[in-house]
Amino acid sequence: MRSAFDKLISGAGIALVVTLLAAGGLLSWGHVFIGNQVHDQLSMQNIDMPSGAALSSLPKADANALKPYAGSSLDTGPEAKAYANHFILVHLGEMAGGKTYSQVSAQYVAMTPAQQASTAGQQLGATRQSLFMGDTLRGLLLYGYAFATIGTIAGIAAFVSFGAAAFLLLLVALGFWHARKVELSARRVVTGRVPQPA
Repeated sequence: MRSAFDKLISGAGIALVVTLLAAGGLLSWGHVFIGNQVHDQLSMQNIDMPSGAALSSLPKADANALKPYAGSSLDTGPEAKAYANHFILVHLGEMAGGKTYSQVSAQYVAMTPAQQASTAGQQLGATRQSLFMGDTLRGLLLYGYAFATIGTIAGIAAFVSFGAAAFLLLLVALGFWHARKVELSARRVVTGRVPQPA
């Protein structure tokens, strides 16, 4: 009876090992796929991380956040986040005195056509357009960072899945070994050979 129970539990363990290996394989695929996509899409933009004067002109906290990537090509999620939050955002804030695109746009839309045609109106319209483009680029870079983070999480989950499968496989092997040991002991008892204590 004990041997049958061990085999049943070990059989269920094998099914779980197969499930964990399949999950680990899919998570690994997701990790590699996302990593490649993020790298390829960001590389196509040909953005170089700020260095030299472009870096030193930033506020100290922003410059420090960008220093590890200075002069490299922007092709990873962490670089995309740093560029979006510590370079683009700084310049967007300087461009409109801290106002957001929606605030500047609302101000521009509230103008009459004559006011929009004036020099001040045209400058505000150009600022509005620049803020829109900057916010769009920043948002896209942060999406790249988000996907890169998901890829990293998938890689960690794959590692955990494979580790759990290996550990469970060891337990399954021990379960079958124990079932075999119990069977042999039972046969010895039935045939009249009482096993000697170890």
